[in-house]
Amino acid sequence: MRATLIYGRGDVRVEEVPDPVLREPTDAIVRVTRACVCGSDLHRYRGMDPVDEGLRIGHEFMGVVEETGADVGSVRRGDVVLVPFLWCDNSCDFCRDGLHGSCRNGGRWAVGGLDGGQGEAARVPQADGTLIKLPVGADDPVIPSVMALSDVLPTGHHAAVTAGVGKGATVAVIGDGAVGLCAVLAAARLGAERIVLLGRHQARTDLGRRFGATDVVPERGAAAVAALRELTGGDGVPHVLECVGNGEAFETALGGVRDGGTISRVGVPQYTEARLDFDVFMRNLTITGGVAPARRYVPELLAEVLDGTITPGEVFDLSVSLDDIADGFRAMSDREALKVLVQP
Repeated sequence: MRATLIYGRGDVRVEEVPDPVLREPTDAIVRVTRACVCGSDLHRYRGMDPVDEGLRIGHEFMGVVEETGADVGSVRRGDVVLVPFLWCDNSCDFCRDGLHGSCRNGGRWAVGGLDGGQGEAARVPQADGTLIKLPVGADDPVIPSVMALSDVLPTGHHAAVTAGVGKGATVAVIGDGAVGLCAVLAAARLGAERIVLLGRHQARTDLGRRFGATDVVPERGAAAVAALRELTGGDGVPHVLECVGNGEAFETALGGVRDGGTISRVGVPQYTEARLDFDVFMRNLTITGGVAPARRYVPELLAEVLDGTITPGEVFDLSVSLDDIADGFRAMSDREALKVLVQP
C-alpha cells in the first residue's frame, strides 16, 4: 500500500510500504478514507524534530473496517469508524479517569512500527477501545466536521474544560490555528460570554468570529498582553487557552491572565523551560491542560456535529489527494492553508 513518510525538513514522500496485518486478536484493519495534516506534523517538516530516516506520519484519520481480530466485538467489516489521535483500551483505570493519553495499553500512531494515519490503511490496536462507529457513510457531507473530532475539536474542548470555562465566562484564546479556532467554538458552546481571540490572519479570525469570538487582538508579545489588560479593565482574563505551544504564547498567557485565573496549555510544547518564578507563584495561578483525551470527548461532541449544531469542519480550507500530500504540508507550513484534509 501507499503511505506518507517524512525524511526531514521539507521532505515528505508517498511510498510503498507493507500492507497492515492483524497481529493481536484485539486489532482491526481500517481502510483509510480521510486523513489530516496536523500542526504538530509540521514540527518535523520544519526541522524542529530531526529525522534520521523515513518515518511514517499522521494521527488523524477515519475509514472503513476491513478486518477484525477474534476478540473484537464492537465493530465489524464494513463499519465506518472515526479514529482518535491516540489509541487506547478505553477501559483501564486511567481511561476511566478520563486520562486516555496515559492508557496502560495505549499509545501513539506511527510509533514503534505502527502505521500512521496518512496512508491507505492502518492496523488499529485495541480496536474495541479506540474505534468509534459512525452512523453516516464515508462520503457524507458532514465528514469534514466528523474528521475534526479526531483531534482538533477535542483538543480545543479540552482547553476550555480544563480552564473551567462555563456560562458567562470571559476567555482568551491564544492562537488562530485549527486548535485555537476549535477552542473558541468550545468556549462558546460551554456558555462563555466574552471570547477574545489572539490572531493576526483575517480569514482565520473571521472564522473565529463565526465560531463565537467577540473580540480579536492581532498584536503579539507585550502589546497583546497590554490589549488583554485594557479589554478587562486592567485585571486580565480569568480563563486563558494557550493553543500554540511556543514560549512566546505561554509568556503571553502569563501576562494576560487574571490573578487567581487559569491557563490551559494544549499546544504541543516547543520549549523546555517556562517562567514559573516567584512573581507567578504570588498570583495563585492554575496552570493545567495537556494532551486531550479525545476518546472521552467524542461521544458528547459527535451528536452536535451530526445534527449541525456545531460545524468544526469549517477549519478545513484545503483538500488534497494522498499523492499530493506534500503540497498540503507546504501550504500549511507557509500559512496558505489553515487545515488540510487528505483523501487517499
